[in-house]
Amino acid sequence: MSYNFQFGIVLDALPDLMRGAALSLSIAIVTMAVGIVLAMPLAVGSWNGKGLVACLSRSWIELARNTPCLAQIYFFFYGLGAFGIFLSPWLAVGIALCFNNAGYLAEIFRGGLNGVNANQMKGARSLGLGPVGAYRYIVFPQVFRNTFSSIGNQFIWALLNTSLGALIGLYDLSGVAMDYQSRTFKTFEFFLAIAVIYFILAKLVLFLANRFKPGGARHAA
Repeated sequence: MSYNFQFGIVLDALPDLMRGAALSLSIAIVTMAVGIVLAMPLAVGSWNGKGLVACLSRSWIELARNTPCLAQIYFFFYGLGAFGIFLSPWLAVGIALCFNNAGYLAEIFRGGLNGVNANQMKGARSLGLGPVGAYRYIVFPQVFRNTFSSIGNQFIWALLNTSLGALIGLYDLSGVAMDYQSRTFKTFEFFLAIAVIYFILAKLVLFLANRFKPGGARHAA
């Protein structure tokens, strides 16, 4: 029994697929931005913190990195319902990805902190900068430069993880494909189409990361 390929139906759905892709990309951008902000104190806490600060920082990092992202999404979407807290699909996915990104980025930044000469922190403090100012103006600019490629890879990971939101009703790129597939039964065509779109988006991120990489270093995407 032969299969009748109909890629024309994908072209008809292309506007909806593009809107879904835009939602996926916007969620990835926002959750990465929030993740970076959260990851900086987590990285410092796990790298140089003591007592409760170090314990909480390391616990967050370990939970984020050693539990499935889907389980994290389900926790915020279904689990919080047990306490009377009901989140929309996009909010549950957003919070879960912020949590996940922060954990991975904190570990990336911790490695970057190891590459910064300790004397620079001492020099910053001798110039009158407090701990926050020293990290903000002296240490973390170097950390970002040293870990730029890894941050780009984490962005791709976040973008691909947005697809898990389709399992709780998020109408992102994967959600649109699942909706059309359920109505047209054209599984191969729609999932091939979104695979191509995800691939293009990932390669675009790699290109931009390479294009704007600090320090002039360039690597092929």
